[in-house]
Amino acid sequence: MNASVAATKASTSTRVYAVLILFIALRAVGNLLLAWGMKHVPQIMPADPVSYLRAIFDPIVAIGVLALVLALLTRLALLSLADLSYVLPVTAIGYVIAAFLGKTVLHETVSSQRWLGTALIFAGAALVGSTAHSTTSVKPE
Repeated sequence: MNASVAATKASTSTRVYAVLILFIALRAVGNLLLAWGMKHVPQIMPADPVSYLRAIFDPIVAIGVLALVLALLTRLALLSLADLSYVLPVTAIGYVIAAFLGKTVLHETVSSQRWLGTALIFAGAALVGSTAHSTTSVKPE
């Protein structure tokens, strides 16, 4: 392998990890804000669409939705850099972060069964994360 191909692969790997971290952070923050905002909406959501519109325009919920939209766009970028079979399992680490944030920030009760499931998700994400992020050749630019 020549130096140019090695440099391109190293650059792509760095980009994949940077976009991956950004995606996980945006999704975690978005879900946290969405959950926090919905817990502070004055009523349980009925089937009335107006209630949902009011909830969406709550500032905390709106910022959460915006973060989740940005996370979706970031996932698109990530899928352009790495295989789907890599991206989806590795981004599942967000579920671990969600359980942790639910426990620490939202003061939710997380049972031992949920922690065990979360640990299994983490183990699977770590296993997939130890593999190559792309099984296809580098795309020409």
